[in-house]
Amino acid sequence: MTQLIHPPRLIARIDIKGSNVIKGIHLEGLRVVGQPGPMARQYYAEGVDEIIYMDTVASLYGRNNIQPVVEEAARDIFVPLSVGGGMRTVDDITAALRSGADKVAINTAAIARPEFIQEAAKAFGSQCIVLSIEAKRRGEGRWECLTDNGRERTGVDVLEWARRVEDMGAGEILVTSVDQEGTRRGFDHDLFRAIRERVSIPVIGSGGAGTAAHVAGAVTEDGLDAVACASLFHYEDITVPALKAALAGSGIPVRKVMSAA
Repeated sequence: MTQLIHPPRLIARIDIKGSNVIKGIHLEGLRVVGQPGPMARQYYAEGVDEIIYMDTVASLYGRNNIQPVVEEAARDIFVPLSVGGGMRTVDDITAALRSGADKVAINTAAIARPEFIQEAAKAFGSQCIVLSIEAKRRGEGRWECLTDNGRERTGVDVLEWARRVEDMGAGEILVTSVDQEGTRRGFDHDLFRAIRERVSIPVIGSGGAGTAAHVAGAVTEDGLDAVACASLFHYEDITVPALKAALAGSGIPVRKVMSAA
């Protein structure tokens, strides 16, 4: 069991397609589950520690339409806000930060041109750069990086890539298990532990949360710095306050709820 020094961050992940929040299973079979503005404000009011907006089709279509969503959220939400999807250039990152984002998540563009990570970290600081990994299991102890919201294979080994992007200046890693994503059956603990063992920067785990016990295990057993939940909150399996209460009851320190007034 990992000795916790800092309370883990509980993050609401909001995947967006067009003007809607969508959710699927294994990044497929996407269905509309709400609107980004109201959902983000609800999670903020309930005391979530951070929010991640992911534009699921920006890289696929080569466009980025998420700025208005970010601007709306930034007016009312005062916890760290990360934005991913379609971050291809320094100008894209600049636009996201000017819209109110605190951090950006990069996947497809980094795989295509790894030097982009170094350029982004140099321009904005490592604390702004989140490397997003969509991991698909390819055998015992092996995972492949996918891009374009799980649509494209890359041939890139997840564990080698995680080590490389830390060296290139990424400030943290968001790893999503494609195999577990949307199932609400628990996390790929082997994946999380393998990445945690290879990097020293913060690791955010995503894909599979269905209960408070799942989240607790990812923190205490896998050593994650943060857990990003989507279905868990979207389908009201548990609310943010209830999740924090459950973690606290298990002896896991939680962050105080910030006032949404």
